[in-house]
Amino acid sequence: MSIALVIPDRKLDQLQQKLQQQLPDVTIEIWPQITDPTAVRMAVLWRQPPGCLAEMSNLQALQSFGAGVDNVLVDTTLPDLPLARIVDPMLTHSMLQYLQGVVQHYQLRLDEFGAQQRKQIWKARSPRQLKHICVLGLGELGQAAASHFAGLGFTVSGWSASPKTLAGVHCFAGDAAFSAAVNEADLVICLLPLTAQTENLLDQQRLTLLKPGVILVNVARGAIVDDLALLQNLDSGHIAAACLDVFRTEPLPTEHPFWQHPAILLTPHISAVTNADTAVAQIAENYRRSLAGLPLLNLVCQQRGY
Repeated sequence: MSIALVIPDRKLDQLQQKLQQQLPDVTIEIWPQITDPTAVRMAVLWRQPPGCLAEMSNLQALQSFGAGVDNVLVDTTLPDLPLARIVDPMLTHSMLQYLQGVVQHYQLRLDEFGAQQRKQIWKARSPRQLKHICVLGLGELGQAAASHFAGLGFTVSGWSASPKTLAGVHCFAGDAAFSAAVNEADLVICLLPLTAQTENLLDQQRLTLLKPGVILVNVARGAIVDDLALLQNLDSGHIAAACLDVFRTEPLPTEHPFWQHPAILLTPHISAVTNADTAVAQIAENYRRSLAGLPLLNLVCQQRGY
């Protein structure tokens, strides 16, 4: 029996070695060099090519190598098998560090002082008043972010598709409550999963519901935000600034206008990167659970997309 690592966009030698240490009696192979596809019992996936699992006729379980599964579920040839995702404390810690740094960046007006430096303008300004933060998406990472900023004394609202209760956070749910969740927020953080319902969710109509002068931070998926609508709202000043860590196409194409826009801060999808050291134990445990007929840890509902 074996595990196939089907993650074509990164080097997998380290992951293979660490997983082999966890499962010394299991063959761990990197796709497409799979010796016997019929021996594969679990596939670890991320941006896998459609149809790549077709010959793995004895698969029992699927494991995403990330916290999200949209890059896995986009494959319409995916077999109807249990699919799990990574829920990693290191991912949460990394995300909170990133978001804390971004909030402080804008509080201290480092975006404006950077622009002043390029123009050789010496002009002191007091810190930006960011009092209310809205978190869109109250899953694992969204709840952690909302609780983190509530604990720091911010007024925090949260919005999700289904009702949630979170101490210190004003929770809203459903399309009708979107405006109430965002309209007083000084800074909006997008941590929604990418599904058929959330693709282009932040379009022109919804972006105009945000408070004038708001700052938008997207650390979820690029396709949740309408690129053209965001640019129009930045150009008009309705949105004061945007920090983007995720994009529709990654790497971001060199001709994309995001690169040159003065109100956009770009980072190359580094807000929360899966750590092999902490992910392998979860992958190994799900492999054991699958063979034993037990439910996988952090099981995903494929119909909902999360």
